Amino acid sequence: MDNDKIRLLAVVGPTASGKTELAVRLARHYDGEIISADSMQIYKGMDIATAKPTEEEKQGVVHHLMDFLDPSEEFSVSDYAELAHKAAADIHDRGKLPVLCGGTGLYIRSFLENIKFSEAEIDINLRNRLNQQYENEGGEKLLEYLSVFDPETASSLLPQNGKRIIRAIEIYEATGITMSEHIRRSKLVPSPYDYTVIGLTYSDRQKLYDRINKRVDIMLERGIVDEAKEFYRTNAGNTASAAIGYKELKPYLDGEIPLDEAVGRLKQATRHYAKRQLTWFRRDKYINWIEADKCDDVFGESKKIFDNRTDA
Repeated sequence: MDNDKIRLLAVVGPTASGKTELAVRLARHYDGEIISADSMQIYKGMDIATAKPTEEEKQGVVHHLMDFLDPSEEFSVSDYAELAHKAAADIHDRGKLPVLCGGTGLYIRSFLENIKFSEAEIDINLRNRLNQQYENEGGEKLLEYLSVFDPETASSLLPQNGKRIIRAIEIYEATGITMSEHIRRSKLVPSPYDYTVIGLTYSDRQKLYDRINKRVDIMLERGIVDEAKEFYRTNAGNTASAAIGYKELKPYLDGEIPLDEAVGRLKQATRHYAKRQLTWFRRDKYINWIEADKCDDVFGESKKIFDNRTDA
């Protein structure tokens, strides 16, 4: 263990895997505070769709980087990393353990590995042109263009990740260096953290999907339809509009399809998202995976992993 680095525990994994409950238990046990690593839980008002923990579920544990930004505001990965670093330092300085918890892989990797993002200046004309192209043609064409000179970054993005696709193109156009190369160079700066990462998964994928389906049913009971209606009424920004839960319900709100069909789409979209999350996290070899459906004591196993790493 490197005593010059901030000790940190992270709990990651796909949606509905049980991350929040585990992170809260660990934070209570180790006198920690939680730093959220969820790209949608940062927004105010988007409570049900993003499965924000209730005050009861938080069990008195302080949570950072959650519920602080208006949905109309833009927020980047570099914005997140900057705030997360500040939160971790503050928690550590007060003698507590920072506990990172979430499922947004890019946020987590950028924070833990101390990736520095390019400060390339924005070319407003280029950005406007790319934004217009994205609006007119969708993300497929831009992603295809990005893959010509930066296939590594392109392979990590989806067509709906418009802002990230556009930024990767901007960086290359402004500097002649790809986003992936910027990230590679930034990793030459060591991480300030001595981190242990616990990953929750399920050996039987259907058990995870059953948990997802049940979560969506609970969201309906809690009023996600009314939340989605209010969300669209307030004309939120593009980033927040990507939240799974709202866009699948919009055709129902617009009177185009029945509710049960919209709910079916929501469950399917969430299952697909969980699959993408697992694919992303599998690249990170430092994650200590626990198969929650095969482990009788996930909390105890997590403590064992962290304590063994701490004593190393």
